[in-house]
Amino acid sequence: METARYAVAVLLVITLPPALGWWFVVHPFVDFWRKVGMSITYVMMTVLYVAVVVALLQIRDALVLTDLGTNWITVGVGGTLVLPAIWIAVRRAKQLAFAILVGVPELEADGQGGKLLNEGIYSVIRNPRYVEIVIGVWAYALFANYVGGYVIALVTVPGVHAIVWFEERELSRRFGAEYDAYCASVPRYIPMRRT
Repeated sequence: METARYAVAVLLVITLPPALGWWFVVHPFVDFWRKVGMSITYVMMTVLYVAVVVALLQIRDALVLTDLGTNWITVGVGGTLVLPAIWIAVRRAKQLAFAILVGVPELEADGQGGKLLNEGIYSVIRNPRYVEIVIGVWAYALFANYVGGYVIALVTVPGVHAIVWFEERELSRRFGAEYDAYCASVPRYIPMRRT
């Protein structure tokens, strides 16, 4: 169990920061990346992502910090939190194709790519993928029970919110009034009871 917990903690601290960082490099500068071109952007970003993961792997023990031990309560809570994350992932995947997930529509040269996702789970919340990420990160942090995992989970919440802000700004530019009307009727993260 200790090996599995350590492996999960390492995966959290070496893969999540550069994954979130990817969107902090793309979303605020999407006009620049559109000019650079999709292929070059993906090559550059993938090389950067891999380089950061490899660098973080070298200092993994400093990043995972203190092992808080196997705690069956946190393992149970983490295991339970995986269920809603999976539930959201299954529903989200019905609308969010891989190309959209990795940002192809954002990077199309004319800035008009893709279609507004507003069906299925997207008719209930605007950002199910990000809710899924936050729940999943907390599930893995609780399972791993390393201080570094909890730090990553804490930083993920405002980090994801900032990414959503940049992404929604870009979606508003791309879809205009249609997106603004969607935002007015569908909550960002927490489903509201419909009357």
